[in-house]
Amino acid sequence: MRHISYKNDNLVCEEVLLKELAQEYGTPLYVYSKNEIVENYQLIDGSLGELNHLVCYSLKANSNIHILRTLAEKGAGAEVVSAGELYLALKAGFAPDKIIFGGVGKREDEIEYGLQQNVFAFSVESVCELQMISRIALRLNKKVHVLLRVNPNIDTQAHPYIATSLASSKFGIEASKSYEAFKIASTIPSVNVIGIHVHLGSQISKVEPYITAVNFITDLINKLTNENVTLTHVNIGGGFAVQYVNVITHEALPKEESQNNIPSVQDYFSAILPLLRSINCFVFVELGRSIIANAGVLITKVISIKENQNKKFIIVDCGMNDLLRPALYQSYHQIVPLTINTYEREKVDVVGPICENSDFIARDRILNRVNVGDYLAVLTTGAYGYVLASNYNSRLKPAEILVNGDRVRVIRRRQEFKDLE
Repeated sequence: MRHISYKNDNLVCEEVLLKELAQEYGTPLYVYSKNEIVENYQLIDGSLGELNHLVCYSLKANSNIHILRTLAEKGAGAEVVSAGELYLALKAGFAPDKIIFGGVGKREDEIEYGLQQNVFAFSVESVCELQMISRIALRLNKKVHVLLRVNPNIDTQAHPYIATSLASSKFGIEASKSYEAFKIASTIPSVNVIGIHVHLGSQISKVEPYITAVNFITDLINKLTNENVTLTHVNIGGGFAVQYVNVITHEALPKEESQNNIPSVQDYFSAILPLLRSINCFVFVELGRSIIANAGVLITKVISIKENQNKKFIIVDCGMNDLLRPALYQSYHQIVPLTINTYEREKVDVVGPICENSDFIARDRILNRVNVGDYLAVLTTGAYGYVLASNYNSRLKPAEILVNGDRVRVIRRRQEFKDLE
């Protein structure tokens, strides 16, 4: 986090005090740094060097249209997995020829919409879907670019909910059947099979799975070339891990002892760039978390403090309806005070107002001592935060703020009661 840090013991986003945003706009409140987003994208794009490539932002991570416009203006492509995401990508200004339409369950009307909007290519998950796309393209008198998504059965050691490259997962064409799938695709008149897509999952903290994946892609391309099936494009997916632990450090803050060594963006690409160059194909990468996660924080207010059975609960006004990841994945997010007032620490559970025992932000966490009315920041919540929010318990979704230097913009208003009707 280059643009979210402490200044004089007060947490700031770029040049804006987060406490002032909390007081003006209320809580819970998502806040994003525009410059962090842009710099993350540019670091990824620059790390690919002279390789013929396109960085496609994965809208699933955060689809706020103002954030999408920021990335479209910088030249990014887009990876979408629904007609709704495609609509937002086009509305935000992404060029159709920079959009890849993926997703494991595309409806016929979504495929038709994608064809009508002239997306660059579809990432195809099965022979059944390939036939459906072919049929619709034929009816619309279109010839469609496709990449076949292949499941290489690589264990990334990620959380099982976000590990998408195991043979047991629903994603992609089984590796042993992929060769035949490409042969079938190459004979369909309305389809132009241009490449292969492999996406390993999310929050992958080692480079080795990517090396294995690119070697798998290389072997398959060589085999197909020998059968006169020429591929010109490769999509290596995304899934690079980002840091969630000890994101912000300060002498007053507790520091977690256990932290995996998360490779940098440069580390990932340094490991696979020589292999990608040897393939001699145009390369897509599709990244969301790496671009947006550390650009966002969720601000929440302490509304109550209580003790049960020797356990202390800090009850805050954000819950699993605002940030689902801890309940869904048991994921860790660093929690820090907006203003550092004390060096005293205590072990607590930070929980929300939802009527579920799974409604927690942190359990058995050592935090700075807080009082009712204090504000806390839940860090690294730019990705898979607001997009997973709900109105459970008929609670209102929070506002979203984009900060650019000393300028503040509301990019999504807080819901009102009438929005629940």
